[in-house]
Amino acid sequence: MTASTHHPSRPAPRSAPQPFGEHLRHWRQHRRLSQLDLAHEADISTRHLSFVETGRSVPSREMVLRLSERLDIPLRERNALLVAAGYAPMYRERPLDDPALASARQAVELLLKSHEPYPALAVDRHWNLVAANRMVPHLMAGADASLLQGPVNVLRLSLHPKGLAPRIANLPQWRAHIFERLRQQVAATADPLLAALLEELKAYPVPEEAMGEHLAGEHPGVVMPFLFRTPAGMLSFISTTTIFGTPVDVTLQELAMETFFPADDFTRQALQALAAQS
Repeated sequence: MTASTHHPSRPAPRSAPQPFGEHLRHWRQHRRLSQLDLAHEADISTRHLSFVETGRSVPSREMVLRLSERLDIPLRERNALLVAAGYAPMYRERPLDDPALASARQAVELLLKSHEPYPALAVDRHWNLVAANRMVPHLMAGADASLLQGPVNVLRLSLHPKGLAPRIANLPQWRAHIFERLRQQVAATADPLLAALLEELKAYPVPEEAMGEHLAGEHPGVVMPFLFRTPAGMLSFISTTTIFGTPVDVTLQELAMETFFPADDFTRQALQALAAQS
């Protein structure tokens, strides 16, 4: 397994702490819930919830956690809510090489290694590369050196004109797939850096010849393929995403493993041959 020295990214510092009520209102509105809806979900009165949002009432620690759970707020932001309400953060954020995360790190390494001769990688919440197996560098070969400087953002590397985009045969389809995944992440996390990354990626040009090869939105089968031109020929992949179940550490909740499987016999044989040569 190859790994970068980059650890999962941290949010940009804020100039001033945001009051708890504003935090709560932001998440309630982001989840498209009325005060009545959230009060019902959290089993509290609408009046009490209104007082909490306006700062007229201070929530208990239990109440903060209950509201966070009902709103399905990420662990990082649950910590921010706790701090805004005057409580200590509950969830630790450790680098992946911390001894406390040894078992989780071993699980990541085992998954990446056991997936060979097929590509697999681990990314943080902003899609920065955390670790990869030995097959991934073969796919990155040929990308501009500026895109391979750490931290390597795998979405930027994939869709940038100087990255892998010229080699993706179904680029319009793959772009649309990536954009939809990012939109879902932004909706779930309200992360401004992910929103900015989405806008950056959408601004990248798509060659006219790519638009003519595969029309966006048209694809056979039941999953979106990833069609990649290589010296060995056209490789066709399908991908899966793996996350840790019930994490109580911020780093683990934000870690995802992307595994690529061959979608046809030619790709399977080509990857086996490449692994043998390595």
